[in-house]
Amino acid sequence: MKPIALVVPGSIAQRSGGYEYDRRIASGLRARGWIVDVKEIDGAFPRPSGATLERAARTLAEIPDGTVVVADGLAFGALPAEVERERARLCFVALVHLPLAAHIGIDREEAARFKDSERRALAAARACIVTGAATADVLESYGVGPERIAVVEPGTDRAPLARGSRDPVHLVSVAAITPGKGHEDLLRALARVRGLRWRLTCAGAMDRHAPTTVRVRQLLIDEGLEDRVTLTGELDPPAVAALYDSADLFVHASRHETYGMAVAEALARGVPVVGSATGAIPDLVGSDAGLVVPPGDVDALAGALSRVLDDADLRERLTAGARRVRDRLPSWDDAADAMARLLARLEADGSFTR
Repeated sequence: MKPIALVVPGSIAQRSGGYEYDRRIASGLRARGWIVDVKEIDGAFPRPSGATLERAARTLAEIPDGTVVVADGLAFGALPAEVERERARLCFVALVHLPLAAHIGIDREEAARFKDSERRALAAARACIVTGAATADVLESYGVGPERIAVVEPGTDRAPLARGSRDPVHLVSVAAITPGKGHEDLLRALARVRGLRWRLTCAGAMDRHAPTTVRVRQLLIDEGLEDRVTLTGELDPPAVAALYDSADLFVHASRHETYGMAVAEALARGVPVVGSATGAIPDLVGSDAGLVVPPGDVDALAGALSRVLDDADLRERLTAGARRVRDRLPSWDDAADAMARLLARLEADGSFTR
């Protein structure tokens, strides 16, 4: 097996689902004998400055001819000219977590620019790997043929069953506070069930999108929820594990997901879910490990929360369902095996099929 280059925007140590995926795949490939050279490109992606584009161009130019270059889509889609310049000598594989134009909170004009940029870059890719089936459909609308797309979903670590807190019911959310994660929807829904016994802990970075964080803090004041909701900011892995252990119910009001790694992590601990029907979340939760509602539908979310919070027997049934689901979740070994097979096929004959 030849060495491969993994291109990521900024430090691969950053805490988010996308970077966790990149880290775990790199580690898994190395454990299977692959040489993975991580190339970190500093800069503000997906809106790179001129200096960032120059760094990206130098980074790609230094990669030896014939190398398979797996590039995280957050950077790849923003580098069409740089990728086009090197496409004849490098084998580009776009690793797309979420298409740039699908990010929540951008205006129509910027979405159009992102789509044009990403379409150009993807045209220069030999193949595309996506982390959820819904993204494969989006890429086909960008002109990427299905024979050039493969799905490699994230894995989940095996974890002990959560012990929970019971009274009041401890709701847990793990997501950066950004426009797409639905914290405002969640708080508005919880304000409608303030008469029930619950408390909420939200763990996640608060500096990714300052305007959203400001709105969330103000909403807590406006709705009188300050004494029932804790915003912890970003936590390290042991603290996140402790938070999951204390959870009675995982809540995830995201407006858009490719997969839903945090939901899978909750289910891996046998914690039931009330969440949005986006990405792979409906499939992960199934019919007996939680309730899913349309993204952005505050009325439906409030109704689902009311049902679960007001019915201890229902919570017990959903907890039992979550404990059954945890045994069916794919592992990171499964994800690394799938990625290794695809890259080996690509090295062997220059293509793979979905």
